[in-house]
Parts: sequence; C-alpha cells; structure tokens
Amino acid sequence: MSTLQADTLDQVVDTDRYPLSDPGSPEVRAVVSRARRELEDAGCTVLPDFVRPSLHELLRQEGAALAPLAYYDVETVNVYNIDVERDLPEHHPGRRTFERGNAFVARDRIPGDALISRLYTHPSFQRFVADCFALPRLYELADPLSGLVLNVVRPGMEHPWHFDTNEYTVSMLTQEAEEGGDFEYCPNIRSADDERFGAVRDVLDGRGRQPERLPLRPGDLQLFKGRYSLHRVSPVRGARARHSAIFAYSERPGVVGSAARTRQLFGRVLPQHLTAEGGSVRGDQLLD
Repeated sequence: MSTLQADTLDQVVDTDRYPLSDPGSPEVRAVVSRARRELEDAGCTVLPDFVRPSLHELLRQEGAALAPLAYYDVETVNVYNIDVERDLPEHHPGRRTFERGNAFVARDRIPGDALISRLYTHPSFQRFVADCFALPRLYELADPLSGLVLNVVRPGMEHPWHFDTNEYTVSMLTQEAEEGGDFEYCPNIRSADDERFGAVRDVLDGRGRQPERLPLRPGDLQLFKGRYSLHRVSPVRGARARHSAIFAYSERPGVVGSAARTRQLFGRVLPQHLTAEGGSVRGDQLLD
C-alpha cells in the first residue's frame, strides 16, 4: 500500500484555505466562525477539499486497502442502539428495527503512517477541530479500537437511522459509492433534555419533517453533532463500496467504550474494555 512521504500536516491539508499551523490567521478565524455558526444552526458543517485534491487518490487507495480488515456482521438494530427486545410502549420509535450492514476497521488495524492516522493524532488538527466546536480542548479516545475507524458500507448495505453516542462527530469520506450512500440527517431533532420521540417516529414513518441530504466528496472534512441529529447513510448501490474515516474525540481523557458495544462493532474486546466496564459517565440521560 502506498504511504504518504510528507512529514508535516501542511503537506496533507490544503493550507491555502486551512492554514492550521497559524490558528490566529484571518483565514482560520473565518473558517472557525463559519463552522461554529453552521454547527449551531444546522448541527453540521463541511469543509470542502480539506485534504489536498492531489492526495484524494491516495486517500482512496489507503481506505480500499484497509476495507477487507473490517468486521462484518449484519444485525437488527434500532435508532438508539439498545436491545431490540426491550419492553417499550407501543408507539415508541425504538420499536422500529432496521438491518445494520455497515462494517468497521478498528484503530489497531490502521497503520500510524496512513493519511487518516496522521490527521487524527496531529495536535494542530485536534486544536482546529476543538475550535470549530467551540471547545477548549479535545482528547483522542483512549479506546484502542474505536478512536479512529474506517466505516465500510458495501453495495446492498446501509447504515440505518441512528444517533451517535458522542456529541461531536468528525468524519471524512475516502471513497464514494457508485450510487446511493447519501448522508441524510435531521438536525437537532432532539436535545439533551428532550428525546422528542414523536418527531423521531414521524421521520422513521416518512411523515412530517424531511431529512436534509448532504453532498460529500472524498477529502471533505465533516463536523457533526450526531448525538442530537438523527442520521443515516442510505443504501449503497452499484459495484463500489462507500468508505469513510471517523475521528473519535472526547472532551475528557481516558474514554473507553463499553465491552458490549465494542463486541457489537468489532467482534472482539481487549483488556482495556473489561477494565473500564461500568466506569463510563454520560453527560445526559438520553436513551442510547
């Protein structure tokens, strides 16, 4: 697999548009200001061609080489990723089930010199992302599997409607599907103190609020408040899978995923997950 020869972030990111090494520059201040405004208003912002266009093919090649290492397991889920057998009221949206067919390449399968790894661990990139989310700092997940992953949606599969566990989601498309594979979302459909089950149910039933459809291209950086916005990747069609990198950060250090959720996503757990079991702290009382 080809690897990037450049040693600095400036050779990865289009620094004419996004000079990350100079966070006080007018260009970066303008990007951060726009990102904060769009995140506040719509729960999402996209920074086009964040990775230099000349590297888009390398980005695709690296993802394609990693995709066979993904853990594949089609399962029945609901939007809250809770037990589908859980006793819920008759009209509760959690009673609606879907087949989740996307797969994940775990962080310990992604080389440290891969382009997405270089971005994920670079202090200037982390500082920039934190600024866009109006946070003083972000930390890499301590989880050895879910901190950085490649999400793979093969033809005929989809990543159905769901909410994220993390409030802040950072991702980058590395390979487009031939058809389908659209990112669709309903911004701020719930809040930290209101599940708004009725609104969620209406979307699942195809009534009321129409989801937004977000055009994404390889190399675009997407920042998203996925904990409060119902979202999905529509079914992928054609011969080519959809690949995207997911950069997982937290506002506090030491975050490790639960053993149950880790086994669901990766088919395995490591000692760190067993040690951390029961120690997670949530910032809200939402269902998932």
